[in-house]
Order: sequence, then structure tokens, then C-alpha cells
Amino acid sequence: MQLIPHQDSPRHIRLNEADNVAVIVNDGGVPAGARFEDGLVALEPIPQSHKVALADLATGQPVIRYGQVIGYALEPIARGSWVREAQLRMPSAPPLDSLPMADAVPARLEPLQGYSFEGYRNADGSVGTRNILGITTTVQCVAGVLEHAVARIRSELLPRYPNVDDVVALTHSYGCGVAITAKDAYIPIRTVRNLARNPNLGGEALVIGLGCEKLQAEQVMHEDDASVDLSEPWLYRLQESSTGFGEMIEQIMALAETRLRKLDRRRRETVPVSELILGMQCGGSDAFSGITANPVLGFASDLLIRAGATVMFSEVTEVRDAIYMLTARAETPEVAQALVREMDWYDRYLARGAADRSANTTPGNKKGGLSNIVEKSLGSIVKSGSSAINGVLGPGERYNRKGLIYCATPASDFVCGTLQLAAGMNLHVFTTGRGTPYGLAMAPVVKVSTRTELAERWPDLIDIDAGRIAAGRASIEELGWELFHYYLDVASGRTRTWAERHRLHNDIVLFNPAPVT
Repeated sequence: MQLIPHQDSPRHIRLNEADNVAVIVNDGGVPAGARFEDGLVALEPIPQSHKVALADLATGQPVIRYGQVIGYALEPIARGSWVREAQLRMPSAPPLDSLPMADAVPARLEPLQGYSFEGYRNADGSVGTRNILGITTTVQCVAGVLEHAVARIRSELLPRYPNVDDVVALTHSYGCGVAITAKDAYIPIRTVRNLARNPNLGGEALVIGLGCEKLQAEQVMHEDDASVDLSEPWLYRLQESSTGFGEMIEQIMALAETRLRKLDRRRRETVPVSELILGMQCGGSDAFSGITANPVLGFASDLLIRAGATVMFSEVTEVRDAIYMLTARAETPEVAQALVREMDWYDRYLARGAADRSANTTPGNKKGGLSNIVEKSLGSIVKSGSSAINGVLGPGERYNRKGLIYCATPASDFVCGTLQLAAGMNLHVFTTGRGTPYGLAMAPVVKVSTRTELAERWPDLIDIDAGRIAAGRASIEELGWELFHYYLDVASGRTRTWAERHRLHNDIVLFNPAPVT
């Protein structure tokens, strides 16, 4: 990465020697006539995080960033010009039938030993980073009653059980009015089930149903499942009430208190880093995402993989255009083929809605300098670091091995977070360039900013400022280690993220590609 170093002079970052564009670093951008240290002169004002042409580009010439083609010039672009989205033709998505398959598998990284965190060991062997009572649901009809019950549990019961971190309602919009036997209905059904099995719930989740809904409690909890304790009453259906609302609340509170007593007896114990299950995501991305924050996550990901942990990255439309770089890194041809399978499924899913992966990019992404989904994808996959990809999970599936895992999810922040929780995530990290107060109730969320300006403007929302890299005040390696240690502190409960402190919890949002009736 080439960085023009002086903070009081025009600066740009060129990531790869093959790149013919660079990204403007200066807060507020640069004015026309600004001269960079390498002799480049800006021909017009260029905003921060947007691209400047490093050479004259002819019509049809590839525009290169990250050493990869992100578009083709639709008109001549002069050296020193602002390279705008409207000047680029987006490349076609890589065909899935001619990808490199496990032919550039990275060598196994040197093991990293001697690191641990303090977590809650569960009966099935998994480990939670938090000690939460989860109350799941079979249908949206019960959400209002459960919301009332949870408020009373928090105010009346939770103070008696100081070792329990919280009580969380796992409400959702599924369960009835849906084609529950449709081809793709297994996705939301297994998601609801696996959310209740998340390690941070300690195997003590309860189920609240209505009684007449299509999604039945037995589909959410299985009797032979070691990840949940069904030895005591775990289900209440509102239609069983004979006296109305008050009885419903009392019944739910009684079930909750039985579980709270058990959870309150739990204590943290020292466990190896290999018990961490980290989910990575980005939202409100900008052109710095692939320069600062995501490379830091990638470095820290490699550290966790070296320590034997599980690390998940996701967001199908944000890897689709860089899939050839992932299938080559797959540990085996079978893992590579699983990546292709998930890309193909999502291509067809989008096509059913008369859309494609280009629908992903937002006005905020574009204002932040990302011209298209190709450029966004190349910055997104940097989160995955340099390790071999060891496995692939379909949407709603639960983790079944350690290592670097591709968890196939939509790119929607809330759907992705929900599916990563269902996969077993016990710690979440989220990078942002434009800024978002995103948070989850079931797992702590570490927020990493791509730019220092955002971290300074939102000091009580951003946990780690990766913008220090662009300013030359820290290296990717230094911040990668800092983030690694921060993960362990948060996982151990020694540090609470800003989202936790403010109780910023986005809703659980299921991915339901099946019809609604």
C-alpha cells in the first residue's frame, strides 16, 4: 500500500502497483490544483474516499483497483481527474463454471498458543461470551405479550440474579401466514431453531407459542438435542390461558424464573481462544473499508485461526464478484464447490426477483467512493484474511467445525447478523465507513470505523478506529493485534462495547425466500 505520508498535504492511497486509480485520504477531499508528492495534480475537487486517475484512461480501458478490474472507462478520463461511477461500465459477474478450485490453498499458518478468555462452558461443550436467558417464539402473534413479560422480568426478576446478563425475546415475523411446506421454508425454520441453540443462551432457552400457528414448538426444540435443556418445562402456549393476559404474563415469568435460577449459578472459567466463534460483517461501507478496517479484521482473523478459533465471513452479494479469489483458497475441491453452490443458489434467487448483485450498493456506499458492487466486493473479502477457507454453511445452518468458515447470508445487516447468530456466533465485529448504530441483543458487537473522522464524531459508538492506518499513525499489524486483544477482553466480559452499554439491539430478521400466503 502506497501512502502519501504528510497529513497537511494532499494524500492518496494506491493499494497495488497495477492500480491506475488511487483513493483520496484527506478529510474534506482535495481542491482543484492540489499537487501530490508523486507529482500528480488534481484537475478538479475530489472528495475524500473517492478515486483519482493516476494515468490517462482511454475509452474501454480497464480501471484497476486492488490489482483487479473494477470497471471499464465509458469515456476518456484524464490523469488527475475524479473517477466517477457514471464513467464506468461494470464488469460481468465471474462465471461459476470456470473458477479456480482449491488450486492456491494457503499454507497452514503457524499455531498461536498461550491465549485464552473467560467464558461460560455449556453442557454441549460450546462456550458463551455472555450469560443470557433467551425466550424464543413460534409466531409473531405472541410478540406483544412477550415484550410485556420481558419488561417485567427485567425489572422484577433480573435484579435477583446478578450473574445473568440479560433476558432477550427472540421475536420474529415467521410462523404463520407462510407456506411452511414450500421448497425453501427450511431456511427460516432451521434459523429459528438454531437461534435458540446459540452458545450465549446457555442451553436454557424457552419457547412461547400461540397454539394454532403453522410453526410448532417441536420444530424449534428437538428432544434429542444436547445443546438445549428440556428436562424442565420449556414451552407455554398463550391459548392455554383460561383467564387472559394477566395469567399469560405470570406463566411466562414463572418459566423464566426457573431458568434464571440455573443461569445464575453459572460462572466464567478460563477457556482457550479456540472456543471463540467470531462473526464478521460490514455495513455502511466506503472506499476505505478495504484499506483500513477490513484488512485489520483480516489480520486478526488469521490470529484467531492460528489459535484454533472459528471465524465466519458472509454476505453473498459482497463476495460474488470476487468469488474466484475465494474458491482458489478453499481447503479442498469440496469446499470450493460448496462456495459455488451458494453463489449459484443466490444468483437464481435474485433472478426470481428480476434483480442481480448490482442491487446491493447503496447511495451511502457511492457517496463513500464505491463505484459498484465489484469494487465493494474486493474490499469486503479482505475481512477473510489469508487463511484457507475450511468450510461453508448454508443460511440458517449451525457451525460444525472450526477454522475459517463462509456463512452464506444476504448482505442485509440485520439478516446477516441473525443468520450468524443461528450459526453459533458468540462474538460479532462490524466495520463501517458511513456509520451505523447497529447492535445485537444476543452477542456483543465490536464496531470498527474505517475513518478517524467518524470515530471522532461518534466517540460513544465506535470501539476501534482503523482510520489511524490511512493517517499513517498505525499499521495493519499493530491494529490487528489490538483488535485481537480487544476481542478477548470483550469475550471475557472485562470490556463492554458501546452497543452493549447503550443497549442498541436491532431486531432479529429472518431470511424467508419461501412464499407468504
